[in-house]
Amino acid sequence: MKKKINAHMITMLGLLIALTVILSRVLGFEWQFIKISFDFVPKIIMGALFGPVWTGVGAVAADTIGMMLFARAPFFPGFTLNAFISGLLYGYFFYQKEVTWKNAILCSLSITIIVSLILTPIWLAIMYNQPLTSWVIWGPRLVKALVMFPVQSILNYIVGRALPLKRLKSYLLTIR
Repeated sequence: MKKKINAHMITMLGLLIALTVILSRVLGFEWQFIKISFDFVPKIIMGALFGPVWTGVGAVAADTIGMMLFARAPFFPGFTLNAFISGLLYGYFFYQKEVTWKNAILCSLSITIIVSLILTPIWLAIMYNQPLTSWVIWGPRLVKALVMFPVQSILNYIVGRALPLKRLKSYLLTIR
């Protein structure tokens, strides 16, 4: 049975998109080759409530809105693809699943490898005309991955376990 999208679900998704923009663009730290933010926290919630596709769409919306309102660099569609892929991964690991250490760590590992260590260096090399083997790209990326992987894994678990996700899901689905 397909669930219908209702006004409360759209509202919740909109609030999570806004929170993602704030955590990413306003409270995040961004330099030329590195960005550190906690925008993954609302994506955990989106993933658990809405699934992979809607979380990917929400992440793309947050990236696009954030870029329009708080641009710090030229727009590059590769980073929007990164947002979609990370949303898909959060939805895959947390939608209709119990939040466990295994899910939290595998989600962080997948995003770190696919987005942070494979796709982002490619986009940076293209954007800044640097060779893909340059330490200008890899140095900050590796340090960020080593620092943020455990932080992100722990927060994935804590946020996923702390929220009353079952109650929120049933509330969003039963309201008409």
